[in-house]
Amino acid sequence: MFFQLTNEQQMIRSMVREFARKEVASTAAERDKTKEFPKENFKKMGELGLMGMLIPPEYNGEGADTISYVLALSEIAYACASTAVVMSVHNSIVCESILKFGSKQQKQHYLPKLADGDMIGAFALTEPQAGSDPLAQSTTAVRDGDDYIINGTKCFITSGKNSGMVIVTAKTDESLKHRGISAFIIDKGTPGMKVGEPEDKMGLRASDTTDLIFEDCKVSKENMLGNEGEGFMIAMSGLDCGRIGIAAQSVGVAEAAFDAALDYAKKRDQFGQKISKFQGLRFIVADMATDIEAAKQLMFTAAAMKDHGQKFTLQASMAKLYASEMVNRITAKAVQMHGGYGYIKDYPVERYYRDARVFTIYEGTSEIQRVVISNHLLNDKRS
Repeated sequence: MFFQLTNEQQMIRSMVREFARKEVASTAAERDKTKEFPKENFKKMGELGLMGMLIPPEYNGEGADTISYVLALSEIAYACASTAVVMSVHNSIVCESILKFGSKQQKQHYLPKLADGDMIGAFALTEPQAGSDPLAQSTTAVRDGDDYIINGTKCFITSGKNSGMVIVTAKTDESLKHRGISAFIIDKGTPGMKVGEPEDKMGLRASDTTDLIFEDCKVSKENMLGNEGEGFMIAMSGLDCGRIGIAAQSVGVAEAAFDAALDYAKKRDQFGQKISKFQGLRFIVADMATDIEAAKQLMFTAAAMKDHGQKFTLQASMAKLYASEMVNRITAKAVQMHGGYGYIKDYPVERYYRDARVFTIYEGTSEIQRVVISNHLLNDKRS
């Protein structure tokens, strides 16, 4: 399938590219050192409409299509992967889940704030003993009149510290297995909800990742997202969208690493000539470019199917699997092309390499993506 971008999509890409490379990229390396959350980035991104790209205009969003969204997200990832992962979770999982499953009151209350960037959204599914197996989660939500009492611990939560609200999954009826999991919208500062210390991570260091601890946290039944027992389905739907977002992040970081490697190869002299003249390196460059283009096409296919209202779970997993493994290959080759300089922090490829490593892990490991893909191919011939 060949994708011809519309004039509007090209304009969005150009606008975000200019913003990202002028405003975001300039401080990315420093934030990697300090782990400072890029609040100012998100304020400006809210003004540009990037924090509510998929939200309809009636809720202050841009109402953009998914193709435009992945183009924008890739450009932000090119400049700063830490900023991009927050943008991705916020748009792909939080905003989309509320838009798709939220009540009218929930949409009116949360979506405008999320779209403006006044509030960052987080999503809490993973637990210390329940990562790839969400049915193993132990967080509970017990009905108490018109409220639910939530107890449990979530871990590895993107924006756990800096978010203003979080979608949390919890078991409301353990006997029903996946149909016994529900989802709740919980505002930061709700009594009984505590934020753990930020993790000291290999990469994406300016994006905070924390535990969220719930100890007799009381939330109204009005805070339930969707109906009781729909939490697992809401989470899986959100992850489908999120996996397209990770493909876009992967493409952006890969392109940044590729451009940095090309630039270095054209300037570096060895054995009396530029290293870009060596055939061995030129073949590596050809393979890198082909790899990135293949990931782009998978990303665009999944995004286009979503825009056309088609089932896209299979394509989202394929895009996430291939693109996340692709960016690890590309960044590794970019470091190798830099030689010893690729191993020091004076060159950005060292950061790209660290940032890329988690892409094959979060929102479903590569192994889980292969389970999803094979299940669709072997059990559902219509997918």
